[in-house]
Amino acid sequence: MAGGAREVLTLQLGHFAGFVGAHWWNQQDAALHQTTDAKESPGELCPDVLYRTGRTLHGQETYTPRLILVDLKGSLSSLKEEGGLYRDKQLDAAIAWQGKLTTHREEVPPKNPYLQDLLSAEGVLSSDGVWRVKPIPNGKGSLPVSPALTPKSLIPTEGGIRVWSDFLRVHLHPRSICMIQKYNHEGEAGRLEAFGQGESVLKEPRFLEELEDRLHFYVEECDYLQGFQILCDLHDGFSGVGVKAAELLHDEYSGRGIITWGLLPGPYNLGEPQKNIYRLLNTAFGLVHLTVHSSFVCPLSLGGSMGLRPKPPVNFPDLRYDATLPFHCSAILATALDTVTVPYRLHSSPVSMVHLADMLSFSGKKVVTAEAIIPFPLVPGQSLPDTLMQLGGATPWTPLSACGDRSGTRCFAQSVVLRGINTASHISQVTPGTSLPSTLHACASGEEVLARYLQQQEPGAVSSSHLLLTPCMVAPPYPHLFSGSFSQQGVVLDGTSKGTVQSIPVFGALRSSSSLHRTLEGLAEELTKLDLRRWASFMDAGVEQDDMEELLQELHSLAHCYREGHSLPD
Repeated sequence: MAGGAREVLTLQLGHFAGFVGAHWWNQQDAALHQTTDAKESPGELCPDVLYRTGRTLHGQETYTPRLILVDLKGSLSSLKEEGGLYRDKQLDAAIAWQGKLTTHREEVPPKNPYLQDLLSAEGVLSSDGVWRVKPIPNGKGSLPVSPALTPKSLIPTEGGIRVWSDFLRVHLHPRSICMIQKYNHEGEAGRLEAFGQGESVLKEPRFLEELEDRLHFYVEECDYLQGFQILCDLHDGFSGVGVKAAELLHDEYSGRGIITWGLLPGPYNLGEPQKNIYRLLNTAFGLVHLTVHSSFVCPLSLGGSMGLRPKPPVNFPDLRYDATLPFHCSAILATALDTVTVPYRLHSSPVSMVHLADMLSFSGKKVVTAEAIIPFPLVPGQSLPDTLMQLGGATPWTPLSACGDRSGTRCFAQSVVLRGINTASHISQVTPGTSLPSTLHACASGEEVLARYLQQQEPGAVSSSHLLLTPCMVAPPYPHLFSGSFSQQGVVLDGTSKGTVQSIPVFGALRSSSSLHRTLEGLAEELTKLDLRRWASFMDAGVEQDDMEELLQELHSLAHCYREGHSLPD
């Protein structure tokens, strides 16, 4: 472990969390191998915050995510629960029992063609049954994709993506994947549908002990653990799993940051009333109870609303995506996540998870929203002040927390990251003596440009901002979602695109605003109208009528924190 890295342990809970996580880790892996000039890539982000070093049983150095991933039986497809990096058939054969053995084999799901291409690029399974990884540059990450492989062979077809492991290109440690065997990923029976079911999973001694063992394994090797980030599905029973996991972390690791990203997949089908009611109840219970144990909670969704009244998915001017495909939605959310988490992943920054939470969640405001511009519209020859002025007076970024239109609302605090902007574009190059188009053009640095822009947009808000050279990586297997003409670095072009887009500039923000008052009160109103007698199966899973009444009170109390005029920090 590199000295001074402020480590973070990531927990992924649920299948959509697995989709977002797969894109997220693919982006981290691509960033490890970004081959750019040292002057243009100063190593702003510290990968040791998210990754750990180790060795296989054969002495090969590994660099794997510091990750605990929880999903249901049948969700891994061809991925082995123990991963592929450490597997050794010789050890598998060393069985203590010497008597008669009966072997039962399940049919192995066919490996996705994309992963077959990837594995052939990264290593071979030798005749002795040992996986031999090809030499890793700098000893970190997985091998960069071989130029001999055509781009088409390394782009998974959307029809071939059934589960998140179909496009994960990162090797995981054997202690990363933790399966819930009691519930099924597919089929109509044995599903993890309700909040109470999820809570009960972590009340089972065997599963709780397994989770605690994995936590201790990762935590005890950390020198400067700053906290935990939880990617948790909110729409199903994993909302209950997330609450109990956050409670466990809060009780065992007091003082550490716990940031929860509550994930909601794309639009839902009005013809499935039970699923929609369960979605509403799971989201409300998860959101409220996660705030108790988390430093803050941020819902992430491309949907227009958390409630039962459907609204169109959000729009990005330069993206064309299918909101019904988890592969598409999760890629966009991962890009936003990779950007807004920058403050606590920097090599040199006083901002920790706890500091970030303290700035955003004062006075009980434990829910924040995320917003982004993907990609940030850089045009050759234009400066950052030019681009920001062209975005217009209204807040131009796209909401990503299913809180609807936030026009006319007030921002209390915000953490903003703008990344992928080269130094030459930071300030205006207006000829001396020429009148300045705006006060932004008078700024002496890019950091000053961004800070002044935010002050103009939200004059009363507490703001923190970071400007990075490092772009966000969107190389395959990231889906091709870009509708305009872009260079490989995500710069807007007049003509046709030149090659596959490899990286893009992104603007991302976490905000505490009065829009959450309307959202949380709206949730409470919809819950009040429910006739719970019709949904006895949800209640039978472990939720009492008193729990429902307490939930409504807590929603109202939480919403009250976001009223206009509620106290601001000193």
